[in-house]
Amino acid sequence: MFKKLNPLLHSQLRLSIISFLVTNGTTDFSEIKEITKATSGNISVQLKKLSKAKYITIKKGFLNNYQHTSIEITKTGIDAFEEYVNAIKQYIK
Repeated sequence: MFKKLNPLLHSQLRLSIISFLVTNGTTDFSEIKEITKATSGNISVQLKKLSKAKYITIKKGFLNNYQHTSIEITKTGIDAFEEYVNAIKQYIK
């Protein structure tokens, strides 16, 4: 029997963000925008959903007098990603 896929991670943009964070640990808003080619508004919405699920933490501040948003994956986010990947592997077998 196939495991149900996590609907939060089954979105292409959210999966891209989490996948990048699993590899890199932390990033910032500009880098996510660059790698995903998504709009700022769409990224903001998806980051809020991931943050609400406690998959990431978001810290807003300033860097060199410019607004800076730092994003970091949490243990919950890593666990959810690993569970998602294992579920996908069942589909491939």
